[in-house]
Parts: sequence; C-alpha cells; structure tokens
Amino acid sequence: MSKREEQKKIREQKQRESEQRTARQKLVAKIAMFVLGPLLVITVIYAMMGQGEVYSPIEIAEVDHVRGNPEGVKLVVYADFQCPACANEHLLMAQAWNSIANRTQMVFRHYPLTTTHPHAWTAATYAEAAGRQGKFWEMYDLLFVNQAYWSTLGDVRAEFEGYIAQLGLDVERARVDIRADDLIQKIRNDQRSGTRSGVRSTPTIFVNGRLVPTPRTTAEIVALINAATAT
Repeated sequence: MSKREEQKKIREQKQRESEQRTARQKLVAKIAMFVLGPLLVITVIYAMMGQGEVYSPIEIAEVDHVRGNPEGVKLVVYADFQCPACANEHLLMAQAWNSIANRTQMVFRHYPLTTTHPHAWTAATYAEAAGRQGKFWEMYDLLFVNQAYWSTLGDVRAEFEGYIAQLGLDVERARVDIRADDLIQKIRNDQRSGTRSGVRSTPTIFVNGRLVPTPRTTAEIVALINAATAT
C-alpha cells in the first residue's frame, strides 16, 4: 500500500469515527430530551403552582385575615409586625375601629421587611399559627402592643410562645405550624401581592383598591372611610 493510500485510509477511519461520535451525541441528546423534557415541564408547573395565587388589594381571598362588615369599604393593610410605623397605624386603627367597623371590611396582609426588621418574619409566622387556632387578630394585637419590648430581644420565640399560651392556644401545635409549607407560602404570597400592587414601605393602605396616604390620626382614618362610603 502506498503512502497516499495509507493516508486516505486513515482519513476515512477518522471520518467514520467522527460520524459515530456525532450519532452517539444525537442519540444521547434525544434520550435526555425525552426523559428530562417532561421533568422540566413538571418542575416549572409545580413551581408556579407552589407559589400560590396572588390577590390584588381589591380582591378578598379565603386565606385573607378579615374583620368588619363584608359589604363595607375594602380597607387592605400591608404591614410588618416589627415596623414602628405599623405599630402606630395599629394604635390609630384600634382607636377608630368602633366608628368604622360597621362600614369597613379590613384585611391584613403580611409585608415583613426582613432586611431591616430581623424578627418580622418570625412574628408573621406566629401570627399565622395563632390564626390556625382561630385567634389571628388577638395575636395581631399582642404583637403590635408589645413590639417595643420583643424587638429588642435576641431570640423572640419564647416571647411569642408566651403570647400563644396567653391566648389559651396549643403551643406545641404552634411550633409545628410555624414551619408548615403552606403557612410560609401564605406570607410569601402576601409579599408578592404587595410588591405587585406597588407596596414599597410599611404600612401601606388601600381603600377600595386605591393606594392612599398613610393616615396620621384617627380622624384621618374615619375621614377615609367616610369619603369611600359617600362615593
């Protein structure tokens, strides 16, 4: 065999090997697409479903914490339990509530600012845990009334469990509930709802779906409801 023929044979062998490698790569790619494609679709769908629904300030969901008159003005508050301004809003709302309760449906949604308020997330989980035992609003009051104290603690869990016990609730159940996936997702969905609706700080208040300036006095809260009722 001449040198030229030998070189030709080598080239042909390399060409066949290259074609075989390409064929194997295509086969592997097809198998991967067949196996991983559906898994990827399922993963995406699961992730989307896992986030849960997000509701605008004009929508009231079954998972929302609501009090007052279901036929009244929709007052949606996005707040952070460790936010001092939110504690002030809570005080003003408590003072105004008897004057507006029969004309107002108040909704509380979580918006914990965890970068500045390290205990806000934990507070939200304990409020939700109390809600699972029928006393969300009572826990809501305790968290805001005692905010100045527990905000200074290094670990707030014992304090919050004390509130749970004070309300006559099952502490052991609360310890389990605060870690429940759906409870955590509820708080995250409230945050997503707020962000989509334009919440950038707390408290943020919507009246009948309209963002309003945060009231500075009890009289301003009553005036907001009066104005919304008149329209």
